[in-house]
Amino acid sequence: MAKKKQTGIDPKTIRWIWIVAFAPFALVAVMLTLTALGVFGRMPSFEELENPRSNLATEIFSEDGKVIGSFFVQNRSYVQYDDLFPRDSAQFIRLGGHDVPPVVAALIATEDVRFRSHSGIDIPSLARVAVKTVGMFNLSQGGGSTITQQLAKNLFPRDTVRNRGKIVRTAKLISSKFKEWITAVKLEYNYTKEEIAAMYLNTVEYGSNAFGIKSAAHTFFNKEPHELNVQEAAMLVGVVNAPTFYSPVRNPQRALARRNLVLSRMRAAGALTRKQYDSIAALPIQLNYKPISHNEGTATYFREMLRLVMNAERPRRNQFYNEWDYEQAVREYDENPLYGWCHKNRKADGTPYNVYRDGLKIYTTINSTMQRYAEQAVQKQLAEVIQPQMDDQYRRTKQLFFETTRAEREQIMKHAVRYSDRYREMKQAGYREKEIEESFDRPCSMKVFTFRGERDTVMTPRDSIRHHKRIMRASFMALDPRTGFVKAYVGGPNFRYFKYDMAKQGKRQIGSTIKPFIYTFAIAHLGLSPCTPVPNLPVTIETANGTAWSPKEAGKVAQEGELHPLSWGLALSRNNYSAWIMKQAKEPAAVADFIHNMGIRSYIDPVPALCLGTSESNVFELVSAFSTFANQGVHTDAIFVTRIEDRQGNVIASFIPQSQDAIGEQTAYTMLSMLQGVVSGGTASRLKWQFGLDGVEIGGKTGTSNKNRDAWFVGVAPRIVAGAWVGGEDQAVHLISRGEGSVVALPIVGEFLKSVYDNGSLGVSRFDKFERPASMPRYDCGWVKQAAEGEDLFPEDDTVDEDELFFD
Repeated sequence: MAKKKQTGIDPKTIRWIWIVAFAPFALVAVMLTLTALGVFGRMPSFEELENPRSNLATEIFSEDGKVIGSFFVQNRSYVQYDDLFPRDSAQFIRLGGHDVPPVVAALIATEDVRFRSHSGIDIPSLARVAVKTVGMFNLSQGGGSTITQQLAKNLFPRDTVRNRGKIVRTAKLISSKFKEWITAVKLEYNYTKEEIAAMYLNTVEYGSNAFGIKSAAHTFFNKEPHELNVQEAAMLVGVVNAPTFYSPVRNPQRALARRNLVLSRMRAAGALTRKQYDSIAALPIQLNYKPISHNEGTATYFREMLRLVMNAERPRRNQFYNEWDYEQAVREYDENPLYGWCHKNRKADGTPYNVYRDGLKIYTTINSTMQRYAEQAVQKQLAEVIQPQMDDQYRRTKQLFFETTRAEREQIMKHAVRYSDRYREMKQAGYREKEIEESFDRPCSMKVFTFRGERDTVMTPRDSIRHHKRIMRASFMALDPRTGFVKAYVGGPNFRYFKYDMAKQGKRQIGSTIKPFIYTFAIAHLGLSPCTPVPNLPVTIETANGTAWSPKEAGKVAQEGELHPLSWGLALSRNNYSAWIMKQAKEPAAVADFIHNMGIRSYIDPVPALCLGTSESNVFELVSAFSTFANQGVHTDAIFVTRIEDRQGNVIASFIPQSQDAIGEQTAYTMLSMLQGVVSGGTASRLKWQFGLDGVEIGGKTGTSNKNRDAWFVGVAPRIVAGAWVGGEDQAVHLISRGEGSVVALPIVGEFLKSVYDNGSLGVSRFDKFERPASMPRYDCGWVKQAAEGEDLFPEDDTVDEDELFFD
């Protein structure tokens, strides 16, 4: 009988070999089971996997569908997989038997070539890592993570376990890997491959504060994701590996090399032919770099105003100087659903909305083209006219603050120092007051603002404050009078340097821009007409406290008792005519209430001097109130948001403007004819000849407060109302001469209107007409015709272009 061949290996040894061989697999199985059971920490639930949370930027859209800005902690926006495909199907890329967008082809070829064939864990890649990376210490083989595993890590970040021992860190890393494997398998179960690819592209960081493919495409190429070509897609996929190291802005050569590596992997995966690779790899990286910043971009002041409004808390009394303004703010908060919207509304889970993290879509009334025209008009007037005039004045006079005592000037500077970033930072760091003060007198390197761009210089922080105090400010707003929709909004010269918004937040004396409302009261309640003759004489009014008040005129104008029609007084902005109306009205409180009803919400002191604009308001209120004239006497509150959608595109809020009858349509049309007289032959006559608006139906009113501290102009056309303010940050900073509304504020409105009319596609035409009511009487007061024929209606000794406000 033949004997069995002896192997020479003990059976126990064979058993141990099998145990050793299978022990790692058993250990992995046990670890996976324990991980899934939550022994090593909480695992994401299926609900969380179906609705993963991330910081999604809230996008702000213009009425013409353009993204004009966003609110974000991370500048991240989501796109669906179908949104990644080019509009031209010829640009699709064939990879692994599927048509895919260029950016997805680049992603799969670079990060996970077997993406379509695995279920979240790529076993061949893990084997490669085990043999080469772990066993042979060949780090070039990578970590073997699939796209799905990387998505799991992005959605549910690892515990980095800083400042712990090596053993603890290693253990945490291993447990994190197990969690990612299990999460990846769950993701594969919940989502299609297309959804996983899109989610990955939506979650990763691309550098320059761009999170997600949509933000990255906008930031680096100013494109939508579907507009990316192959080389652009390859660059964005390549930069994800190390956003700073491969940044095309900071390190263009590294970015180019990395992009070409991605292209070579696309060729190896069959996504590109050799010929395509050779031609594309030879191309340079061409950026259209537009980094997103709260301080930069379109409509910066508008975006900040919108943020403040939506996040507003209920007003408190100590925030206001008087009871009236407090009550108006409370009323606005209670009746306007947009104010405090984030506090008033709750998500499905009961928490309030967060504009920085919830990925809302806010649809505004801003027209992106009109907004660009407005910003250009403000910058042009400030840079080319107003600031050079101020700089020349400063060189001549060596004086910045006028009509102030030494104590007042010191107080202005002290206040500016206390509100500076340097002061706050040093105070928080624990520096003593004396040390802080001394630091403001030590020269140091810094950047300062100029209208020619930022300037690197060396000066003391105190001198930099004086420099920026000298920079003149302006604000502007335009709206559609029929709907109340705000079309353009500019709060200042540069949001990065000058955060204070003078379009809505700040208030100044409005001067003669209040006069159209005084004349409206005369027509609506005193029975007067544009042709009512009024003697050109000084007017004295006995006030409630028994004193006499008599306003002065700007310049040396004749007041010899000759009769002029009421419309003449408005066109030439005569103070005595406004005072005459107030004397007939007898009740300043009634006039103040009337003006409030037309849209001026700010407090108006019910005294006779209100007729000269002693009260304070802003461009936002003035433009809204003036729109009442063009809207047939109906005041429509200014509105700047039409709807809000959640991240899924569901409408969660919509807004409509509130309207009220303020004056009769005949009264409104009568005032329009008088405002047109201001432009045809009055203080705003340059609007037509300087900006080519002859033949256009348009009215307006200039305004200037004492000593040229504040300059105003509001223009009224059938389909657009626009207004501007110009002044200094402090009222002591102003132009000594040629700082009237007709000189410095009117050109901003004129430039804007010219651009809008020249465009022809914005719903505003040179042929627009004010709607004339039925049975409307026609007024021909004579003087307008004289002005049109060239007769000089201004007194020879009146050397100013605009009225000044004088009150005792």
